[in-house]
Amino acid sequence: MASKLSISFYGGAGQVTGACFLVETETTKILVDCGLIQGRRFCESDNLKSFPFDAAEIDAVFVTHAHTDHIGRLPKLVKAGFRGPIYSTNPTKELSRLMLEDGLPLLSRDAESCGEEPPYAAGDLEKAIGQWWGVKYHEEIKVGDIRASFLLAGHILGSAMLDIRAAGKRIVFSGDLGTNSSLLMPQSDQVDQVDYLVIESTYGNAEHQVTEDGELVLERAIEDTAARRGTLMIPAFATERTQDILFLCNRMLAEKRVPEMPFFVDSPLAIKVTEIFEKYHDYFNDEVKTLYIKHPHLFQFKNLKNTPAVDESKAINNVPPPKVIIAGSGMMTGGRILHHLRRYLPDPQSSLLIVGYQAAGSIGRRILEGAESVEIFNQPVLVRAKVIVAQGFSAHADKNRLFDFVQDLKYSLKHVFAVHAEPESAEALVQIVRDRLGIRADAPKIGDRFELE
Repeated sequence: MASKLSISFYGGAGQVTGACFLVETETTKILVDCGLIQGRRFCESDNLKSFPFDAAEIDAVFVTHAHTDHIGRLPKLVKAGFRGPIYSTNPTKELSRLMLEDGLPLLSRDAESCGEEPPYAAGDLEKAIGQWWGVKYHEEIKVGDIRASFLLAGHILGSAMLDIRAAGKRIVFSGDLGTNSSLLMPQSDQVDQVDYLVIESTYGNAEHQVTEDGELVLERAIEDTAARRGTLMIPAFATERTQDILFLCNRMLAEKRVPEMPFFVDSPLAIKVTEIFEKYHDYFNDEVKTLYIKHPHLFQFKNLKNTPAVDESKAINNVPPPKVIIAGSGMMTGGRILHHLRRYLPDPQSSLLIVGYQAAGSIGRRILEGAESVEIFNQPVLVRAKVIVAQGFSAHADKNRLFDFVQDLKYSLKHVFAVHAEPESAEALVQIVRDRLGIRADAPKIGDRFELE
């Protein structure tokens, strides 16, 4: 009789965030990711609820990458009784610590606003880090009767797919899958002979329409800022996007394609993340690794100033334009970028360069949609600065890349599960897999469990 094997979907199913998947054999239970649910009012989310499984019974957790929607509930899992090992690549381990420490104060404030206890405390976070093991790509890890290894995903530094072999079957979790055209990251590994695929489908119904190269848009924005003697604001995510921007600015300045002026990274988290990127330069793609041998300071250049302290951040105001400010948060929902927006958005000589996704309801989305003013710190702020959008920086695979990934496995696949997406995106990928490849495919909902035959 065949051994039992199942997958239960406790997060990231029917929604983009909160990734949490339970894989069970007759004797072993592992979790793949344990992320925070984002995008809705914190008080209404499941972040404060108990886990729908016994945390003490989980034998191990495997983490695909260091984004909060994949790691944000790990300390809560420890608080709930989990005592097993947490596995990830080494960069993911280091980045995760930064992300969790940075997010704890906000998490505590959100819980307090609901009249609730925070999901976890600093001590739980420290315990989680103490249980965390960094491993290499392709290194086999044995947990009970399950064997697993991490494969290149090409999403962000240290990101991975998870390759699981158990009960004579092979399951691959894609994690967040990159575009295969990343500026810094290598392409994802090619896999074959996979029985079951759990694949992200963030853009399952969308194609990346890149009308103009992101680097060229950035170059023109810097040139325009110099000509107008204004301030260029670049809201950027602390991980990957900030480093992409710094890398490009460094290259453009070295090639004398843009004029020199003061540049500021006004994000304590992004500054620390960049240090980790520099430490793990061996994880970059071959082109960037070759460049590193000749120019080891990939993210540093003349006239670049990091401003981790509050006083240093405020002092940026005293520097006359032209100047460039890179700050978080990427969607302009918080962080120091708000102070700069309040100061420079009303200035027609200044510019705002949007380089990332802007969620519905965010300040960034309202600006994208042409709002004449936005509310910042409970005050209306006029939008008179020039608004520029740079496409081509997405770190997520689009529908064509996702379909190609599935199609390459069509001869072995028994079942595809589309996750990490709004329902319409997941269903779109499911439908195209069924229609074109004739493979069984589903978009699971929270709480769904599938026995793998």
